[in-house]
Amino acid sequence: MTIWQTLILASIAVLALKLLGYLVPPSLVEKPTPARVANLLTVALLSALIVVQTFGGSTGIVVDARIPALLLAAGLFALRVPFIIVVAAAAVTAALIRLWT
Repeated sequence: MTIWQTLILASIAVLALKLLGYLVPPSLVEKPTPARVANLLTVALLSALIVVQTFGGSTGIVVDARIPALLLAAGLFALRVPFIIVVAAAAVTAALIRLWT
């Protein structure tokens, strides 16, 4: 299987999964537990991505612009800043550090 076939297959799978989401009854989504899980899932996935990128490399632990961006994000989360602003601020911080180094 070529990379293009894999990419097209993955795209079709993601589209099918998104379309299946429309079949979920609204009464199920409006309950407190699923709503809370949906809100926290974004943060958990982002945290997992950061951990995998930091510790999952074959060269060992990577110390670069991600560390200050992660510290800024943790501080903003402690201040209860909205998630999208936290992500944007961390991305800008990492970009500026990478620009200067």
